[in-house]
Amino acid sequence: MAIVLSTPDVDGLNGAVDALREWQHDGAPSQLHPGDIGWNWRPGAEATAGSTRLWSRDGRILALGLLDGHEVLRLTIAPDAQRDDELAHRLVEDLSDPDHGVLSDGSKGKVCADTPAGSLVRELLAADGWTEDEPWTPLRRDLAEPVPAHGLRIEVAGPDLAELRTEIHRASFDGSRFSAGHWRVMASCAAYADARCLIGYDAAGTPVAAATVWSAGPGRPGLLEPLGVHRDHRGHGHGRSISLAAAAALRDLGSSSAVVCTPSANVVGVTTYRSAGYTQRPEIRDLARP
Repeated sequence: MAIVLSTPDVDGLNGAVDALREWQHDGAPSQLHPGDIGWNWRPGAEATAGSTRLWSRDGRILALGLLDGHEVLRLTIAPDAQRDDELAHRLVEDLSDPDHGVLSDGSKGKVCADTPAGSLVRELLAADGWTEDEPWTPLRRDLAEPVPAHGLRIEVAGPDLAELRTEIHRASFDGSRFSAGHWRVMASCAAYADARCLIGYDAAGTPVAAATVWSAGPGRPGLLEPLGVHRDHRGHGHGRSISLAAAAALRDLGSSSAVVCTPSANVVGVTTYRSAGYTQRPEIRDLARP
């Protein structure tokens, strides 16, 4: 059967989330997680579906891409299809030709694809002139053993705390427009059934940090996306504390490990995660289209 490229409808997103759950396993190259779709659900289901691309054969999803704008595609591939020759050549064709509706023509700037390390498509893109872009650092914390105490009081945010949860986020990331309305939309998606939003309070009872953690099911890696410390409360170790709290929450959900990925230029972030017991893994780089 030929490989089919498609943009799913809203109902089809649930199948995409299910496929991503099945593909998660410890030791896999850094790749998309169900939580990535969940976090990108904030603008609504239709917008999320419109930013998703599926490559399927005989009704089975083999690869999934999530667009960040029209210039960056985050791509992941089923574990047993990483070296699939037909799939790899089809992906190269679709990523290289703007008329295929995956990536733009580059008239507004650089066009990139994030592809799994060790995959055939990455090798073919490099051979076709795609070049490595800025580095990212993946980190992982094993959850086989209990997570140490972290010193924050943690509340799990529900609808009643959505405004506070998003206020902390906006105070952690300059320019963010994450609102309580966005949170409610995100929390309604299928991926959020396995997620938790955490708010961390210091000893004085002040909310100082927040994180969202996404499980992919028992025995599979869980994702931190996003995690931040309020700009008025930095420099007190709260980043390490909320990173540990996030790992503990994922362990409670049955996750085998906690994973996160941040730009390598975010030296403070990398250092914070490492201080919380996350092991730094080899850097990964997007590939930029010539």
